[in-house]
Amino acid sequence: MTATTTLQAGTTDSPKLTRYREAERALFSAYGLAPTERFIDLAEPRLRLRILEVGSGQPVIFLPGTGGTGPYWSPLLRELPGIRSILVDRPGWGLSSPVDYRDRDFGRLTAAILRGTLDALGLDRVDLVGASIGSLWTLWLSRYEPERVRRIIHLGGSPSVHIPVPRFFKILTSPIGALIVRMPMSPKMLRSQLEAIGHGASLAEGKLDRFLPWRLAFANATSSMHHERAMAKALRVGDGWRPGFVPKDTDLSTFNHPVRMVFGSADPTGTVDLWREFATGLPHGELEVVEGAGHMPWWDEPAAVGRSVREFLTMG
Repeated sequence: MTATTTLQAGTTDSPKLTRYREAERALFSAYGLAPTERFIDLAEPRLRLRILEVGSGQPVIFLPGTGGTGPYWSPLLRELPGIRSILVDRPGWGLSSPVDYRDRDFGRLTAAILRGTLDALGLDRVDLVGASIGSLWTLWLSRYEPERVRRIIHLGGSPSVHIPVPRFFKILTSPIGALIVRMPMSPKMLRSQLEAIGHGASLAEGKLDRFLPWRLAFANATSSMHHERAMAKALRVGDGWRPGFVPKDTDLSTFNHPVRMVFGSADPTGTVDLWREFATGLPHGELEVVEGAGHMPWWDEPAAVGRSVREFLTMG
């Protein structure tokens, strides 16, 4: 493990990565946050992960969804004093190296990555916050390393056996997707994507003005979308997902940790009824609905989502 440093450009960074780091610092700074950075090297699977940390206190691991690394949590982190927020760049995202998902059991692989991460950080047991696909990582660690988990929070919808592969992922995994990941993302394209996942109202109100420059830098200055396409190709089977990627209904009763799901009513990944049924199927699951919020509800209603996260993590 390398030494922990403040967030800054590396001496060997390319001009593109330097621009990306500048966009990261700008977004963090806009919310009064000053993260530290470290890289950890895992042996199995062989992988280098980038970790950012904000604050001190109770350790909480944050696992983002598609299009997210540490900075995209910024509005929520500002609402969480007394928390040691540990922000993981998932493999292939941001500055973490990629991993090959082909011919690997997704649940066991992700649990192994998180186990190695906790070992490297010297953490025995943590709370977990996951968004979108990051929520699946939390569940699989809960299944295969239950003693390492305390409580779990899911923000927004995640892939489910009841939800067909989204149109975006179908396009991304097609031959056209190979062209898309080579094209620079434009502000118009990004706004269209955010509107499609339920953030149209927040865009109109200017709530995402700080998010937009960082997300454009993320898309255009890193190789993240190339790696996301490779992951999606490995996990998609027709209109559904490869077995072992998402839990089946019959699996839900085996996840024994307390889980709170915070779902925005404008999130198109599923419905309130679907996620209420999902939460009910968990032994200790509950659903909280944020009216009008989209797929990243902490950007639409940071104070409300932050209050829910603080309340849940301090129970028991």
